[in-house]
Amino acid sequence: MATVRISTPLRKLTNGQEEVKAEGATIGAVLADLEKNFPGIKERLCDESGQVRRFVNIFANEEDIRFLANLDTPVKDSDEISIVPAIAGGAG
Repeated sequence: MATVRISTPLRKLTNGQEEVKAEGATIGAVLADLEKNFPGIKERLCDESGQVRRFVNIFANEEDIRFLANLDTPVKDSDEISIVPAIAGGAG
């Protein structure tokens, strides 16, 4: 199972856990497994069409999946996946 690092704003959905384990051969399958174990998390990460929301960044071993194969990015058991909502803000 891959290790999924959960950022602080999403931890209320994982019972406060910073790291959880999830199964899946692709990022999409890992997200589906997360949803099975932590209902409600996928709707925070994906839009109605099932794509990763614009303001959510998902990294597979520190590489943005948008520059890989997106939800089809392959996942190995040794991989570390990080889910990081983008921080909104502007120049002051």
